[in-house]
Amino acid sequence: AGEVDKAIFFSALIIIAAFIPLFTLGGIEGRIFGPMSKTYAYAIIGALIATFTITPVLAATFFSEKTEERDTFLVRALRFAYTRAYGGAIRARWMTMGFAGLCLVATFAVFTRLGAEFLPTLEEGSIWLRATMPATISLDESNPTVNRIRRTMMEFPEVITITSQHGRPDDGTDSAGFFNAEFFIPLRPQKEWRTAPTRDGLITAIQARLTREFVGVEFSFSQTISDNVQEAASGVKGANAIKVIGPDLTVLTRTAEEVRRQVAQVQGVVDLAVLQSLGQPTLSIRVDRARAARYGLTVSDVTTQIAAAVGGQEAGRLYEEGADRNFPIIVRLDAVQRDNIDAILRMPIGGPDGATLRDVAEARLITGPSYIFREEGSRYIPIRFGVRGRDPASAVSEAQARVAAAVQLPPGYRMEWVGEFRNLQDAIHRLTTVVPIALGLIAVLLYISFGRIKQTLMVLSLLPLSITGGVMALWLAGLNFSVPAAIGFLALFGITVMEAIIFLSYFSQLREEGLDWDTALRRAGQDRMRPVFMTCFASFCGLLPMALASGIGADVQKPLALVVVGGIGLVPVFVLLVLPVLVDLLGRRAALAAELRELERPSPPRRPAAAPAE
Repeated sequence: AGEVDKAIFFSALIIIAAFIPLFTLGGIEGRIFGPMSKTYAYAIIGALIATFTITPVLAATFFSEKTEERDTFLVRALRFAYTRAYGGAIRARWMTMGFAGLCLVATFAVFTRLGAEFLPTLEEGSIWLRATMPATISLDESNPTVNRIRRTMMEFPEVITITSQHGRPDDGTDSAGFFNAEFFIPLRPQKEWRTAPTRDGLITAIQARLTREFVGVEFSFSQTISDNVQEAASGVKGANAIKVIGPDLTVLTRTAEEVRRQVAQVQGVVDLAVLQSLGQPTLSIRVDRARAARYGLTVSDVTTQIAAAVGGQEAGRLYEEGADRNFPIIVRLDAVQRDNIDAILRMPIGGPDGATLRDVAEARLITGPSYIFREEGSRYIPIRFGVRGRDPASAVSEAQARVAAAVQLPPGYRMEWVGEFRNLQDAIHRLTTVVPIALGLIAVLLYISFGRIKQTLMVLSLLPLSITGGVMALWLAGLNFSVPAAIGFLALFGITVMEAIIFLSYFSQLREEGLDWDTALRRAGQDRMRPVFMTCFASFCGLLPMALASGIGADVQKPLALVVVGGIGLVPVFVLLVLPVLVDLLGRRAALAAELRELERPSPPRRPAAAPAE
């Protein structure tokens, strides 16, 4: 126990330090991965306590003094292969370092080709379809359209059933009108699909038919949980959105349409639509002050009469008999007259000469605002869109470049990109701030453990190499870089540092016991080969089911598991082959110089022996 207590203690602290960035995650990613980081830290602390308390007791209870350590057939085979590989790596030091450099270059080249996204698309086994009809449509006109959409969707063999929500909810949490209809569509297992083998193919087929049969209706596709998360994060019903913010709705509408035309040219963009604010038929009545004055009327007199006739005015209150409940009695023009502009213009206004509204004002139909989006006291118009068949980060980056080059915003107007891409940027910004702090803390712990800068830098130099397997695993699986993948790399950093500490601490111990440089280096690798392989193999087996899972909910955890499983397969190679070569190249000369100085130091003079007593 005395040989490994210090190494185990600092390894546990460093693994916890590697997970510090997870504790700083906020928003959606913090809610998803925050419990995991806390559980991991608590488990490490519990394992550390058990290692120094329960494990020695169990070992003393069940192991006798005659117990001997024996290698299994697999360990003997691994030891034989490692001895050969170690000998070749030490003899060809610069070739080994060249191999490590080649891994770094290949990793960087592959990483730059990976796409990026906030979170992988969570497969929920359903489709959440949203249909946006003209903003001024009535319930009588929109309800038959909603029923036709339901019947059309039921013709697809993949659909189990369909339920719809039309208009706004009773609790008032959504201000959408009758132009908005949302459909929950549970799907059969994917192996039973006949229209298309993949979700993207099925959605493309559904969208093509709906667009062909329902002209003037805009459709967007999501999933139940994803839709709620996206709307809560950005305030817009869509995976990604652009908010054009400013005071004038006419200018906002024109600018939003220019943005839409540019984004439409980006490959992979789907469900693109401008959420309209204008389009409501509005009766505009403009009072002519001069003409009103000739009839002895003020503007207030005219507008008050209009408000009372069209909007209604309280003429009294109706009380329930035997109760205090009461209701206002509103008086206004009949519906037939309110819907007729000529009837409104014939409405008497009053005054000494008995003027009508036509005598003092002009009335005409205009297009007014039907839906006004507001955020932080400012008006805005959103342009929503999704991305399919391409990674969201590159698609949004291309869209941003096109919009910046072609759309000139008027003074007082601005633009915000929100949704999944914004969440990804915020998460990456937070990680790029916190990860260097965590690495600095790891460096401090390593220095406290070894007491030497050179050994600390040797261990840290393995961190860039440790991501090689994870990057290659993402690339081979066709996955994008995402927040779960970043968390997987953090876990890989902790495991790599732990294995390096196990090797270097034992090597330093052998040197202090008096072994020469070559023997200590070779024996450190041979004796620590089994614990290094065991810890890596245990992590590999624990995360392999997550990496191979394909059911509902597996999409979010797969990048994390793939990074660790792919990376941990190469960690023993870097720790047991590359690290010894690095130690030999950087430490041998200093160690031999120290031994030579120790030999050349003059020995203290001997005292003369005392004379024997007579």
